[in-house]
Amino acid sequence: MDGEDAAWNARVRGENTVQRLDRNWSSLLQELRVLQTGVQVLTGFLLTLPFQSRFDTLSTPLRVIYLVVVGAAIIATALLVAPVAIHRLLFRRHRLDVLVTGAHRLAIAGIALLGVALTGMAVLIFDMVAGTTAGVIAGVVAAVLFLSLWVVQPLLYRR
Repeated sequence: MDGEDAAWNARVRGENTVQRLDRNWSSLLQELRVLQTGVQVLTGFLLTLPFQSRFDTLSTPLRVIYLVVVGAAIIATALLVAPVAIHRLLFRRHRLDVLVTGAHRLAIAGIALLGVALTGMAVLIFDMVAGTTAGVIAGVVAAVLFLSLWVVQPLLYRR
């Protein structure tokens, strides 16, 4: 955090650096709670698909998409759960600054991979139900939706 932001925090919120880090960590944990449940349910669902009877009917391209989606979901799960593990290892080591910064970066990467997994899921489901064209359209719409809401809109708000 640069000096201008720290001065604003002290003036407006009346927070010192440790209080700000505590608030940031609490806020991040709340966000991770929302994300973790969804990504874990998605991952669990994806892991059951190969054991379904229709899975054998997937074409090679759809199997590749499936594997990319599963990989993205598993990695997203790992990234979104990692801050808890890091917190446990850094507990009582007075490294809250490192924890908040690292967890923030892991959450951003986890959210990005969750978007990849959800986009891929849209492609798989629409392709299986309505055909390849519908799958491609669903994937493009999902990608545009996630990029718009999760990247473009927040970047516009930062200005």
